[in-house]
Parts: sequence; structure tokens; C-alpha cells
Amino acid sequence: MSNPDQKTTHFGFKDVAEDQKAGMVHGVFTSVASKYDIMNDVMSMGIHRVWKDAMMDWLAPRPGQRLLDVAGGTGDISFRFLKRAPGASSVVLDMTESMLVEGRKRAEAEQMADHLDWVTGDAMSLPFEDNQFDVYTISFGIRNVTRIQDALCEAYRVLKPGGRLMVLEFSQLPNPMMQKAYDLYSFNVIPQMGQLIAGDRDSYQYLVESIRKFPDQETFARMIREAGFANVSYRNLSLGIAALHSGWKI
Repeated sequence: MSNPDQKTTHFGFKDVAEDQKAGMVHGVFTSVASKYDIMNDVMSMGIHRVWKDAMMDWLAPRPGQRLLDVAGGTGDISFRFLKRAPGASSVVLDMTESMLVEGRKRAEAEQMADHLDWVTGDAMSLPFEDNQFDVYTISFGIRNVTRIQDALCEAYRVLKPGGRLMVLEFSQLPNPMMQKAYDLYSFNVIPQMGQLIAGDRDSYQYLVESIRKFPDQETFARMIREAGFANVSYRNLSLGIAALHSGWKI
């Protein structure tokens, strides 16, 4: 019998109990961890690399900065950050240990070991004191968080005054016809790719659905402001298939 007072959220297009979502997301990323990087290349035809480089261009990492890369998975963002910022350091945080394990196997992880830490943790309850980091990034991860607003508030808490938030996430195309064409590709091709390459159709079906449930650019910008950030702005990538959101802790 369902509890009428129980809070619910979405897991893709399904409504689930709020306290169940994290475990379900954990299951998805545990399942896809070993094929995650190759699937990113296949699904986006390599464009995710261009988006991540655009993220670094706007972020402009500086020597000596300390980065917290949340939902950092296999380390893509941290590796890019450290290559551009001599003497910087990064903490890669992810709720899924198997994603971090895959990241540690990468050649860059060994080369940058003195500047990298890998931490299992929850974006909604970060295991760090206040005012610890110069930069907070989350790339293709915030849409999987149960309570996005809580994660944004945690980002604000752990950043130093003057620190910067940057979010890279799939978003919405402003043209309805283009969005419809993109949806046809997403729902018909990506789950099949997941089955063929990763042996997991259901996880990639969820990932496509989670993109459609994520707020549009203006709504998400407003959520960032509500968490306390100032000078909030965003840039569309590939006409809005993805978007970069930036905010500052003033």
C-alpha cells in the first residue's frame, strides 16, 4: 500500500519514491561503467569532447586552483582542468565507485596522481567543510541527482567566496521541429546502441528519458540563482543539445 505522504521524483519517465532514486541511478552507472567512455563517443559522435573543451575555454583554469568535480566519473573534466592549470589539484567525486575505478585505470590518472583524489560521495551531502574549493564542476551528472536544488546549495556551500560553479548538461533545443528530430534519434537509436555496445538497453533508455525531464536553460539558470549564485549565465552548445551554465559565489 502506497504512503500518500511519501515524496516522489522521476526516474526517467517513471515516478518513484524519492528515497529510491539514488539507488536506481547507482545501478544504472554501475551497469554502464566499463563502457561509459566509449558510449559517450558513439552517442555524441565525439562531440562531447568539443563540449568539454568549450567548458574549459569558458572556465579558464588558473594555476594553483582547487577543483571539485562532482559526478566526475572517469575523470574527463578533471584531466582537462589539470592539463590547463599547472599546480592545480582536483577531487573527483562520484556516488558510483565502479565509475571511479574505471577513471583510475586511465593513463592520465597515473600521470596526474599527485594532483588527484577520488572520493565516493553524494552531491546532495558533500563530505567537505565550507569554503574549500575555487571551482565546482558537474558534467552530465546533475540531471541524475534526486534533489537538484540541494546539490546546487551544496555547491555554493563548499565553494570559497569568489569561487565558480560550472554545469555542463544536456538541454533543450529552442526549435520544436529540431527538438522532435533529436528526440527521434535519441529514443530510437541510443537505447539500441546501448544494447549493442554495452549490452544494456534499459540504462540508456533511462539516460535519454532523464534528458527530457531536465529543466530548460532559463529554468535551470533560475535554480542556480536561488541557490545563492550571482552573475549567472549560460551558453548553448550545438544549438542547445547541451548547455553550459556558470555562476559565481560572491
